Amino acid sequence: MRGRLTLALLAALVGSCGLAFDRPLQAQEVIDRIAARVENDVILMSDIRGLSRYQQFVDGKSEPDEQLLDRLIDQWIVRTEAEASRFPQPSEADINLGMERLQGSFASSEEYESRKKQAGLSDAEVRRMVVAQLYLSNYLDSRFRPSVQIDSKAIADFYQNDVIPRAQARGQPPPALEAARDFIQEALVQRGINEQAARWLKESRARLHVDKLLAEGAK
Repeated sequence: MRGRLTLALLAALVGSCGLAFDRPLQAQEVIDRIAARVENDVILMSDIRGLSRYQQFVDGKSEPDEQLLDRLIDQWIVRTEAEASRFPQPSEADINLGMERLQGSFASSEEYESRKKQAGLSDAEVRRMVVAQLYLSNYLDSRFRPSVQIDSKAIADFYQNDVIPRAQARGQPPPALEAARDFIQEALVQRGINEQAARWLKESRARLHVDKLLAEGAK
């Protein structure tokens, strides 16, 4: 439960995944165009294209370049702080589980392979994206989870306003409150993490020096 919801957290905040800053900068500048400067670092058009392909793969569609760039800037903020704190990379077991969950999100293995091919992604690229996704989502979870507090009233309200209506919409009897309590608690914790992370990213952005160059490249 926690792992699946944590991946949802990252998707909501900073998109499916980005691969910015994974290759040597000098080699990138020769063959690539800078989309934005963030402090003393850069985000490249190839990073935007990589995120676009991954969104196409996972969601069947991609956001506009400007939105993709904003997601990559958010990822830069999270990654920079995580690396400064020497946050550990995900374990092989977590990576393999992340890959299994990604594959399980498709209707069949055939659909998974077909969408991957359509997006122009290799197995190695997909795995690298999952690793990056896990690293960022794990850091956000570890940073904000301890400060999220959920009381009994919030759980009861979520049960009445979300669990029961969803069950009724599916024509199914709702689970008992006690049976759903752990799921509800985790969903509310993730909501709290989302809210705190969103505020933190907004405040962090305000302190950054960012030059967006997308418009210049379009001229």
